[in-house]
Amino acid sequence: MNDKVNALNWFEIAVSDINRAKKFYEEVFGIKMEVQEMMGMHMAFFPADMSSKVGGALVQSNMHKPSVEGAVIYLNANPDLSVALGNVEKAGGKVAMPKMHINDETGYMGFFIDSEGNKVGMHSNK
Repeated sequence: MNDKVNALNWFEIAVSDINRAKKFYEEVFGIKMEVQEMMGMHMAFFPADMSSKVGGALVQSNMHKPSVEGAVIYLNANPDLSVALGNVEKAGGKVAMPKMHINDETGYMGFFIDSEGNKVGMHSNK
């Protein structure tokens, strides 16, 4: 990982009811969140200055289950997450979801289970 970039690219907070969760976070933080459907997921985006390349969203989908274990973070694996994801198993982890194309603008994602049992995401531009 390049030491001159953000370690965190993205975070997702799993929700059961996107509208209820959006209302909750808007009220708690005094913000407005935009809702979109993307890749079969309902998402409400936290306001962000994307020049920092860090953002996050509430996500309602079959893949995301609310839990007291917390949010999913996506670590920066630029320029190509295939390299870092390829190191997961030899480092003692497990690839939970191989590299997947999100869209041309957003890039790619993957998931792994670390040596401690945590599910962590990776993101890269290519």
